[in-house]
This record gives sequence, structure tokens and C-alpha cells, in this order.
Amino acid sequence: PQGSEEARTFVHGFLKRSMPQMKDGDIQDMLTRKAVVLEHYPKKKAKQKRKKTKGFTARQRRELRLFEIEPEQQRYAIFLPLHELWKQYIRDLCHGLRPDTQPHVIQGKLLKADLHGAIVTVTKSKCPSYVGITGIILQEFKHIFKIITKEDKLKVVPKANNVFSLELDGFISYIYGSKFLLRASERSAKKFKLKGTIDL
Repeated sequence: PQGSEEARTFVHGFLKRSMPQMKDGDIQDMLTRKAVVLEHYPKKKAKQKRKKTKGFTARQRRELRLFEIEPEQQRYAIFLPLHELWKQYIRDLCHGLRPDTQPHVIQGKLLKADLHGAIVTVTKSKCPSYVGITGIILQEFKHIFKIITKEDKLKVVPKANNVFSLELDGFISYIYGSKFLLRASERSAKKFKLKGTIDL
């Protein structure tokens, strides 16, 4: 064990080496007050940037035909289980679609709901050939619905200038396609405003 004098000499030398800019008088003053703070600055670790997984471009998706439904899969019966799942999803979303529920509450939830699997009918259209088309929505894009009919025909129906009706447990809702020009993911976060007049 070191004596007190040796310890003092060691500490004085250590401080002199650690803080060469300080004078002997300042070091002695620090020792007298018995308050020695040795500052240590840890090295900052460089943050590793996360590499974003690069997805397919729109052109690549078209070339790979990722969203195309094969002709042998275009059968109404195949997608009936999807419709049953959708009905259960809407019942859960609207807490059972009780008769005493306010219609505007259900309408507000349907506006943001996922419509893949819903059976819709074109009730009004500026193009008469679209009126009466009924089927299950297989795909929803920003401007179109892809609908499979009972005749196993895949119809591409534009949203603009069309009115669609949707019926579930006696509740009928109307979708004005011109006000619906959004992707499903964007629609879930959008705030819809009530407007007095709605045109095709």
C-alpha cells in the first residue's frame, strides 16, 4: 500500500498528464477541495441506415401480370366463400347491424371498409350498358372495380359516373363512384364530408 505522500504525488502526476493545459496551482486547488471530475466523452456510434426493401414498379407489376386473374379462376362459385367472409367482417365492424343503429353510422363505416368480397349492383350510370351489372368485387383500384358476375364473366366497371348499391341484412347503401376515386388503403384514412347534392 502507498503512503499518503506517494498517493498525493501519483494523483498530481496523473492529473498533470490527463489535463496538460492546467497549471500546477489549479491542480493543487482541485486537490485541496477534493473534487476531481474526469470528463469522458464516449464515441458516438454511427447510426446504421435501414435499407428499404425495393418493391416492384407499376411497369414491372404489369409485365409480371401480378393483378391479373387467370381465365380458369374467373368463376363466381369460387368467390362465394370470400363474400361470406366479407359479410361477417361487416357485421363485426358495425356491431351486428342492429335495426336500431343509425343509418349514417353504418354508412360512415362502409365508406372506409374493405369492399373486396362485397356483392354490388350498378344502379345508375351515364353509360346504360353498365346498369344492372351485379357481382362480387374481386379487385378495387383507384378508378375501377373488377367484378365477377353470376355468369362467370369478369367485368371492369369504372367508378366515375356510376352509382353502386350494396345490400346486407336488409340495409341498402349506395356508393357514388365519382366521390369514391381512391385506393382502398387511402380510403380507410380519409375523412368523408357530408354534402347536400350528389350528382353522377
